[in-house]
Amino acid sequence: ILLKFLANPNQSWSQRDLSKMLNISLSEVNAGIKRLIDARLIRKNKGSNLAPIISATKEMLIHGLKYQFPGKLGEFSRGMPTAAAAPLFKGKIAMGNDPIPIWPFALGDEKGIALEPIHPSIPKSLHEYPDKKFYELLVLVDTIRIGRPRERNMAVKMLEERLEYAK
Repeated sequence: ILLKFLANPNQSWSQRDLSKMLNISLSEVNAGIKRLIDARLIRKNKGSNLAPIISATKEMLIHGLKYQFPGKLGEFSRGMPTAAAAPLFKGKIAMGNDPIPIWPFALGDEKGIALEPIHPSIPKSLHEYPDKKFYELLVLVDTIRIGRPRERNMAVKMLEERLEYAK
């Protein structure tokens, strides 16, 4: 939910819209928003619009998310590329001959080593409602979760640039 807000900073989302676009239940959206407010990662602006608190979000994404959602690679599978294998890093990071990290998804077009996304609905959500900026934020977060030091450093820098834009 937080990354969807960050990817679309000028968009005002209803909980029903978020539920549909993220492929999660309305009650899960409601509970998630309450947790984000309690954690001081988002705040209510004029009306009922919600906005990320960038400094807290940056700290949590860069330093905390990898502990809350540790990246664990699984079996060889079909899915969507993530982390350093995603198009965002094309030409910036050489993957070599190692299998690429992917989010398991039956309709995915790549084969690689499965990495469970931070939420199981992510691949389906991106397939049904493509959102390049949202995908890129998810990829950066995954790179921070499982990347080698050079990849993580690059992802942190790119994430910081995107967070500046979200202000």
